Amino acid sequence: MSHVSHKLSNSFEGALAGGGDPATSPLYVFGPFLKLIVVAGVAQITFGASVWLVVLTVAMVSAMYRLVMAWVTDGSGGSGLSEEEFGGWAVKINASITFIEYTLTFLVSMAALVTFIADRLPILNEAVYGIQYRTFVAIFLSILTGWLVNRGPKMAARAFGPATAAVLLLLWVMVIATIWKLGFHLPSLTWQAFSSDYIGFTFGGYARILAVMTGIEIFANLVAAYDGPPQQKASKSFGSLLIIMGTTSVTMLVVGPAIFQLADPTLESVSVFTQTMDLLLPAPLPYVGTLIGIAVLLSASAASAQGLQNLFLGLRYRHYIPAVLGQRNQFEVADKPVWIEVAIVAICFLFFGTDEETYLAIYAAGVFILLSMTGWAAAKRLIRQMRTQFTLNRFAALGGTAVAALLTSGATIIIFYERFAEGAWTYFILIPILYMLLTFFRRRLGDPTPVAERLGRLIAERRYVSAFQQDGRRSGQVTLENIVVPLDGSAFAEQALPLAQMLCHTHQATLTLVSVEERADARRLIPHPPIQSTRISGDLAEREDYLSQVAWRMSATDIRLDFAVSSGTVANEINTLAHDTGADLIVMSTHGRSGLDRWLIGSAAHKLIQISNTPLLLIRPGDEWRSRGTLMRRLLVTLDGSKVAEEVLPYAKALASRLKSEILLLSVPAGFGTEVEIMQMREYLDGVATNLRAEGLQAQAMVTGSAAAQTIVHVSESERVDLIMLATRGAGGMDRFMIGSTTDRVVRHTQRPVFLVPVRRWRGL
Repeated sequence: MSHVSHKLSNSFEGALAGGGDPATSPLYVFGPFLKLIVVAGVAQITFGASVWLVVLTVAMVSAMYRLVMAWVTDGSGGSGLSEEEFGGWAVKINASITFIEYTLTFLVSMAALVTFIADRLPILNEAVYGIQYRTFVAIFLSILTGWLVNRGPKMAARAFGPATAAVLLLLWVMVIATIWKLGFHLPSLTWQAFSSDYIGFTFGGYARILAVMTGIEIFANLVAAYDGPPQQKASKSFGSLLIIMGTTSVTMLVVGPAIFQLADPTLESVSVFTQTMDLLLPAPLPYVGTLIGIAVLLSASAASAQGLQNLFLGLRYRHYIPAVLGQRNQFEVADKPVWIEVAIVAICFLFFGTDEETYLAIYAAGVFILLSMTGWAAAKRLIRQMRTQFTLNRFAALGGTAVAALLTSGATIIIFYERFAEGAWTYFILIPILYMLLTFFRRRLGDPTPVAERLGRLIAERRYVSAFQQDGRRSGQVTLENIVVPLDGSAFAEQALPLAQMLCHTHQATLTLVSVEERADARRLIPHPPIQSTRISGDLAEREDYLSQVAWRMSATDIRLDFAVSSGTVANEINTLAHDTGADLIVMSTHGRSGLDRWLIGSAAHKLIQISNTPLLLIRPGDEWRSRGTLMRRLLVTLDGSKVAEEVLPYAKALASRLKSEILLLSVPAGFGTEVEIMQMREYLDGVATNLRAEGLQAQAMVTGSAAAQTIVHVSESERVDLIMLATRGAGGMDRFMIGSTTDRVVRHTQRPVFLVPVRRWRGL
């Protein structure tokens, strides 16, 4: 059966899924821009300079987001203002700005929508009791949009999904029509625009058309929605961004001069974009374009409402808002935030009207606050990486990111300076108010449980499976290219070989056999091929002969083989050999005895768990066949809601994808877990299972028991699992999966193989 995935498979699908907001911007940004410079009589000088400044900003910010997309899996997407980077205050600032931006997206999109309708039905501009008819239309459509969004994402997708494709087609039709009728003419760049007489209008126009940048950050948050390994996901997401922002930029450069040439910005009854459509496109295409504009602006409003649902769900679990505001309805979405948004929008329309220009100033200000935050967060990350390892690529990336950060920060200053009196001042009131409200509820409700905190972050970031971090790099996919098996000459220790062979065969990995002479003096390593030397001690030489015989017995297989012997403390030497050989996994029996020198692999394994940075697969040979070998058809993965515990997931995915295994996710409530805690953990595990199933894997979730180790062993037997998988340092609200407690008891009492992923402080956790 072919692989089935519900994720985005290519860049074009991603562009349609997330590009509605920035794709609509050319429909409404030219009106306020042209009104400023045409009325002032400076358009011939400043038009081209403003447009080229915007295109330069789009290019630099897009390049910056190429980096952000590579980091999105550890929470650096969107604004980049993550709690891990900046502290708890960042959550409240980010949430406050995001709430304002989502609401303004709804406002601007709905206002532009009724402008498009009024272009064809001028009667809507007339008023009754001082209120324009278009205001009632805007309020009705806002309520309808909220109702559709609150009926779940499937309903919203059916209602608004095709709109982005249509608006992209419309923009390219306009580009082709412009070139066909008027020729290919780019805006002229006149350096006089930056003289003292004109620079204010140049930057004023720049500030008014910067709304083309709205929604660009959504592509960073969409990375997890693509199919494929992390590098491909980031590449596809960047491709989606290029499709949308490239179309927007081309429209600015090609259609922009046509709008300037053909449209009259002083004509209040018809927008400049509609005027240009009427003059460039044959009937009935201008009317089709109006319908497309209406559909895509409805889609942008709906997308903002869906974003608000996710935001409030995340804040609810993290105790930043009352639980009632993030409560799910029968369609499994938080409906109250959407009705709050619709109510705010309706009040604004009634008191301030439905002219999109009224809201563009405050809208653009918030956009560039978020973009400048992203720029400086990305620069900070690059500086930290360069301190670890300097490369020319990172230096160049830092230079480009710094330019993007300066451009976006400068644009923020310009917007606040140019349009402070037109609404940008409200940020100095709204953000402190929202910040204080979030702080008040957090103090009143208290700190959430660790699993609730984790669940809140995952919902807010729209992702469930964390990335795997190794040597400072993150990846959602791991490989097993070199597997190490420690042997001491005993039959017990050799019980690890069949399972190691099977893994090497399925992953095309190299199998490295190692043996250690227990002694307190300096370490001596003799790798394969052997070094012919009389200095080799008798024990080391005998161990080498033994490994040669084992390798000879396995030579008929198609597995690449290597071996090495060493002397010193057993656990330390195995750990060092694994590091030196670049091992991805150590497979070993938990007990074994050497005829030459007794040492318990069980005690060595216990110490190795404590010191190793390499995952371990422990086998405890016994009478039951499952203890000696397995095809790993069912994998039991233990999670406690913590980010650390999730470090085992990439390994589970790697095994399950190769071996067609089923993944059983298990969490054990600590003691008498409350009903709320159990519900939160079940929701979290269901989210992880859904994510795994979307990648074509079989997965189910289970929350049961009270004593972690006892429950894990019991479930492994009752569910007939073939492998138990857990991280050796995980701290969460449900229990602690740590060496010396749960891990140690599981290893001692189960007959199943146990896969352990050590998580160390050096890995940034």
